Amino acid sequence: MSSNISSLIQTRSNLPSQNTPRLNIVSALVFLAPAAIGLLATLLTANPIGLIVGVVLGLLLGLSPKIARQWERAVVLRLGRYVGLRGPGLFWILPFVDTIPAWIDQRVITTSFAAEETLTSDTVPVNVDAVLFWMVYDPEKAALEVQNYPQAVSWAAQTALRDIIGRTSLTDLLRGRERIEEELQKLIDERSNPWGVTVQSVEMRDVIIPTALQDAMSREAQAAREKQARIILGQAEVEIAHSFATASQSYHNNPTALHLRAMNMLYEGLKEKGALMLVPSSAVESMGMGGLMGAAALRQQTLTESDEPNVEPV
Repeated sequence: MSSNISSLIQTRSNLPSQNTPRLNIVSALVFLAPAAIGLLATLLTANPIGLIVGVVLGLLLGLSPKIARQWERAVVLRLGRYVGLRGPGLFWILPFVDTIPAWIDQRVITTSFAAEETLTSDTVPVNVDAVLFWMVYDPEKAALEVQNYPQAVSWAAQTALRDIIGRTSLTDLLRGRERIEEELQKLIDERSNPWGVTVQSVEMRDVIIPTALQDAMSREAQAAREKQARIILGQAEVEIAHSFATASQSYHNNPTALHLRAMNMLYEGLKEKGALMLVPSSAVESMGMGGLMGAAALRQQTLTESDEPNVEPV
């Protein structure tokens, strides 16, 4: 609740104040002209009435000119009745007859809102932070149809977010952000359009789930990866077995190819000095590797003795 109030205060601070006096150079000039004339009359006649009348008249006339910025529209009420919008630029009102209860900002406004400890459709509590980009397209409706349109938009966005979270599962909430943002924008737009407000976009900043659930989801993902790795390893073993079966069929009727393969195996084993080769006795008999094994052992011994340093007797 505190975060929602702070975000609403921040949004209100970005909007023009309705009660703050808005001084401008035109009002100052309009005030100074009658005051100067009254001062001159007082100096000429030695009567302070001229200065008093000039100052009072200048104060009254100085309330008439108003200046609205390029992005602002002023809502003008005459004796409490709406008469129209004024601005941008210089415009005039009747002092004490016309009032300006609101200055409507038509720029794009950002509002942060959140849903705390909200249950999803599968009863998982989540905290969701989002940002709303909106603007006033009809200042008349924003001033007349709702009491405080920034606050109304903020609360409408928060309730819409809670509504969508309540009918969405955690998996869809984590994986389908774009779809949820579109639904949220549509829902907020439907609620705020009667107030003269349109929503440009909604962006979800963060989705926070309980720590215990994060650990469980991490373990589940790790188990799924291990399962997939074991499946891939099993498929590789099956493919290797099929390859060996095909190779054995090729070697069965071709003893020359079998001997060449045996020589290649011995050559690979002799590449490393001091390597230990384990050859099953059945392979020695079936592949005729007796003589080849002896030559390999002799070659290995020769390489080993050549690496030993020669020690001369003292």
